Amino acid sequence: MAGKEKDLSAESMEAEENASVAIVPANEPAIRDLIYTVRGTQVMLDSDLAVLYQVETGNLNKAAGRNAERFPNEFRFKLTSNEWASLLFQIGRAKTGGRGGRRTPPYVYSEQGVAMLSAILKSETAVRVSVQIMKSFVEMRHFIASNAALFEQVRGVELRQLEYQKTTDERFERVFDYMNTHEAPKQKVFFDGQVWDAFELLVSLVRQAKRKIVLIDGYVDTDTLSILAKKTDGVNVTAWTHPRTRLDQHDVDTFNAQYPQLEVRRTTAFHDRFLILDGTQGYFVGASLKDAGKKSFAISRIEGEELVGAILARLERR
Repeated sequence: MAGKEKDLSAESMEAEENASVAIVPANEPAIRDLIYTVRGTQVMLDSDLAVLYQVETGNLNKAAGRNAERFPNEFRFKLTSNEWASLLFQIGRAKTGGRGGRRTPPYVYSEQGVAMLSAILKSETAVRVSVQIMKSFVEMRHFIASNAALFEQVRGVELRQLEYQKTTDERFERVFDYMNTHEAPKQKVFFDGQVWDAFELLVSLVRQAKRKIVLIDGYVDTDTLSILAKKTDGVNVTAWTHPRTRLDQHDVDTFNAQYPQLEVRRTTAFHDRFLILDGTQGYFVGASLKDAGKKSFAISRIEGEELVGAILARLERR
């Protein structure tokens, strides 16, 4: 029994010895992960140091305050609100609650400030912790120095990426400027089978209208409406078609339920097809919109607003 008690005592002494040198608890981050760069200086937060020194944060700062002459600005300084917010964002730490939670910016201590803390706290724990912290600062400096070339390469890659993004943005801006200012072609010929190409051009023309579209087409049907549905919101459409067209009021009402406002009117005065935008820009369309691209046809821009006005005037006379 005595031998057993001796063994237990030995285990206890070994556990106590191990506990005395365990500076960072198992659930705490490594010291090197608690070192941040602020104002170009590597520093540690007062709350993190308090945990390592096993004292209250307030008591740690009071001790430093009572020895203010030992802590010039390069040893210890208080973060501004912006610096604190930026640091919180970088390290993902909550502003209130949890370890280090607070409503006001903390003090931070540089490597020299940590060394001075061990002198004023005057405890074995403070001395042991300070030695470990100083080693961590040295490791960080060695890491930065040995990886300086890598960091420079990373910065170079970032700069090249920024330059590439800038060049790409400029290219897109030129494309958008071209799309916004470039006029539609004055004349375009489509051959049989170019159904999609014809559809695409007609849709692009319809989208140019800002207020009003007038379509003159003797064979308006629901396929025609699928093109007119691509118009900009708020643009009104008047479609002039043959009295015997198969388009009925139900089709018009269904269209207007989603793409207002369409009005269908009847005329037999025109043989050809015309598309007029905002009362000034007109196009001659060689095929009914519903058949565009099924056979060869052409689209031509009408030169002169007076001709466009004459077409609109003829519609009103019917």
